Formats: sequence, C-alpha cells, structure tokens
Amino acid sequence: MPFTSRPATRQDLPVLTPLVENAITELQKGFLSPEQIDSSRAVMGIDTQLIDDGTYFAVEADGRIAGCGGWSRRATLYGGDHSTGRDSALLDPATDPAKIRAMYTHPAFARRGVGRLILSLCEAAALAEGFTTFELMATLSGQPLYRAAGYHPVEQLTEAAGGVPVPLVRMRKLSPEARFAQP
Repeated sequence: MPFTSRPATRQDLPVLTPLVENAITELQKGFLSPEQIDSSRAVMGIDTQLIDDGTYFAVEADGRIAGCGGWSRRATLYGGDHSTGRDSALLDPATDPAKIRAMYTHPAFARRGVGRLILSLCEAAALAEGFTTFELMATLSGQPLYRAAGYHPVEQLTEAAGGVPVPLVRMRKLSPEARFAQP
C-alpha cells in the first residue's frame, strides 16, 4: 500500500486525536498493564507546537491518515499539549540533538512502514536544519522500531505523572554526517 506524507495542520486534529487515542490504547498492549496504559496518557499526546512549527507530519493511505509524528527544534523531549514541564526554548543544532516527538500509528496500519516513514521524514528535515544528532523518549512498544532504525538507549526512567509509573527509554542516534565528522 503506497503512503503519502504531508505537514499536518490544525484542521487534522479531529482525525489525529482519536488516532492517537487508539494507538495508545491498542499498541501498548502486551508491553504495559491496563493501569500503565491509562497512566501513559498523562505524558502522551499531540503537541500542537509541532504543528505550528511545521515539523509534524501526517502519513496517509487510501485517503486515511495512517500515522503522525514529528520532530522539534525545541527543548521539550516528550509530552502533549496537556503535559507539564514543557520547554519551548530553541535548540542549537551545533550542540543539541533534534527531538523526535509524538509518533503514533493507527493500529490498522501497524507494522507496515508508517513509523519508519515518519522517522525518516523527521530525520531528513532536522538534518536539513543542521541537526546531526536525534533524540527521543521511547515507550516500550516503540523501542523495537527505534532500535531497528539505529537508535541506542541512553537512559531508562519511569514517568508517574498519570499516577502509575510507566517505563520510558531515552534514545539517541547520530546521523551518518555526525559519525563521519567524529575523530
């Protein structure tokens, strides 16, 4: 099935919001308990700052949005509009990693390449702005995709903003340009 991509807009929110909810509910099963899935909603969701910045993508198939995700030149590593502790400070591409953010695949399109496409779009766009390192906060269900794409764990932590601790993994990747530039 061919996928197309485009920048997401605020007009997409009525479709993206239930897509995110379905992804959180369905794709974390087998990785988290039902209580942890409920708790994870406190730190997961769409960050409309990404849409406003033009760094959030929608992937479509057969006229439906199959997934969404983006990257940021801002300091916040994870969380949606409702999350606490957000930091909109701009990052320095020479010293800071771009943040890969808010990636969700509709369960009907899981394991068909949607996440890989979004990741490649994000990395290419961040690289075009001078970033050579990428960082993200992975859920346990997302970690296999990120490992397969070359990301490595740098920190394991738990987030309990929703009441029940949820395991997360901070992961990083150097672009080929950064790897070749290192001594």
